[in-house]
Amino acid sequence: MHPFEYALARDADQAVAVATADPHTSFLAGGTTQLDLMKDGVLQPGRLLDITRLPLKGITHTDTAIRVGALTTMEELAADPVVRDRLPFVRESLLLGASTQLRNMATIGGNLLQRARCRYFRDPTVPACNKRNPGSGCAAIDGIQRMHAILGTSDHCIALHASDVAVPLTALDAVVHTQGADGTRSVPLTQFYLPPDDTPHVENVLQHGELITAVEIPLLPAAARSHYVKVRDRVSYEFALTSAGVAVLIKNGLVHEARVALGGVGTIPWRAWDAEDVLRGAQATTEVFRSAAEAALAGARTLPGTAFKVDLAKRTLVRTLETVAGAQS
Repeated sequence: MHPFEYALARDADQAVAVATADPHTSFLAGGTTQLDLMKDGVLQPGRLLDITRLPLKGITHTDTAIRVGALTTMEELAADPVVRDRLPFVRESLLLGASTQLRNMATIGGNLLQRARCRYFRDPTVPACNKRNPGSGCAAIDGIQRMHAILGTSDHCIALHASDVAVPLTALDAVVHTQGADGTRSVPLTQFYLPPDDTPHVENVLQHGELITAVEIPLLPAAARSHYVKVRDRVSYEFALTSAGVAVLIKNGLVHEARVALGGVGTIPWRAWDAEDVLRGAQATTEVFRSAAEAALAGARTLPGTAFKVDLAKRTLVRTLETVAGAQS
């Protein structure tokens, strides 16, 4: 690890000002994987600005939403009674996302900002990585592809977005609140992440020095049912091969409302808008759910090592929909 300066942020205004003024300053908070990447030699900031003591923690409730401070831990959010009762698939994604030890350290803001788990990105001895060295190429495209994306990819990057909780939050139209040099703003999570296109190193809309302060999560209707399914190589702490976060409101056998997002398959948390269109107003049957899964994966772009994910993702989504709806074939 290269030498760096450590500083403790006094308040949000000071943190934003210091980081904005210095391109070599990075924020330090639980869940960002910042230290891991520094130890691996991938990131080499000149200064780490510790924001863990800022007053950005806690959960507040209204009748329609909860507001989660960015430094609230995954475990604290999972334990919230409103999340348990009104956002079950958010809770499930949190509990499946990491070990208890990590959930007690990782913050919600940090989790949303965790970097790609691509082995080529995290190995600085590999020269070809457009996330690490823009314009150098993508070693994964001709390398080991199994844990990579099939949706939202480009010729420049196929790295997967690893967050579990970002999947149901994307389905819910959660909003990220930030503070930067130009003031505060609110960004829907569906617009927060950027697909790689020809700039894989630009992963989200944050400006340098801009700080996530909170995440606002709309509550599901009381009659809605939701579920998060994660398919992985082993039950213990592991990243998703595929996952699905689904919430539906069914009335008289018809899908009145549907929210669907996929994980383990996209370069960003993947909102399956086309699947929602298929579901909305249709009978809650396995046949309809299969059609929705076909629509969700219609744009998949595979390589030999990722081709299996298309069918696996379809099966994952159908299983999740059947679970929440109690569908009949």
